[in-house]
Amino acid sequence: MAVSGAERRSIFITGGASGIGRAVARHFGERGWFVGIADVNVAGMEDTLGLIEGGFKYMHRLDVRDRAAWDEALAAFNTAAGSRIDVVVNNAGIGTGGPLAELEVDEIDRCLDINLRGVLYGAQAAYPYLKASAPGSALVNIASAAGLTGGSGMSVYSATKFGVRGIAESLDAEWAPDEIKVSSICPSFIDTPLLDGNSNRKTNENIRARVTAAGLEITPVEEVAQAVWNAVHGDELHYLVGKTARNIAFAKRWMPGKVRKQQRAAGRQGLLGK
Repeated sequence: MAVSGAERRSIFITGGASGIGRAVARHFGERGWFVGIADVNVAGMEDTLGLIEGGFKYMHRLDVRDRAAWDEALAAFNTAAGSRIDVVVNNAGIGTGGPLAELEVDEIDRCLDINLRGVLYGAQAAYPYLKASAPGSALVNIASAAGLTGGSGMSVYSATKFGVRGIAESLDAEWAPDEIKVSSICPSFIDTPLLDGNSNRKTNENIRARVTAAGLEITPVEEVAQAVWNAVHGDELHYLVGKTARNIAFAKRWMPGKVRKQQRAAGRQGLLGK
């Protein structure tokens, strides 16, 4: 169905060069939205935009750790989209895993800066635009099942994703008077390029192989895109994606002691397996 310029809504997505960001961009683009993506990977962004039919798309190179760059990126997208931004998706993130004692300081700092500081900067920069387009505007933060429970070898990554969920809860209350929706998406293991890397620079263990060996399912990335769509059009605070995320949330609520025992047992197995 054709959408007129006056009716067309706009969405700005960080980490749009691949994975979840690309899937969200395609999902909204196929439904007539003006799609803006940001990333440090320009070639990847060009590939993403090439998958979206029509001319209502935009890309901007952005390092989410740079607060001033956020203002520049959103101002440029606001102009391109006809002076309105309806949705901002804080999706940019990296994975960092392994025993805390083995992580390099720069690995810790980079994960904290991109996954957590970048989300705070994005929310702060997005606020005036989302306030202007409210009601109906939304901030969507991509968290993780690792933000539901901490596990061995996940201390830094879990810290960032617990934080992302906390940011969503705080801003849900803070921005309620402005009628801006705020939510977090908590996926389990998603089929993205992130799974094809190693958890940290001191290991050769592939993340995808580790997930498969543990017997955990890998959820199609399109399910996350649908969850973002649901968050923009719904009224929940946290959205769970994938069987693992739903099972963790259930167990943490009703069987927290059992979850702790399982995580400690898994940690011991990891140590014995070295």
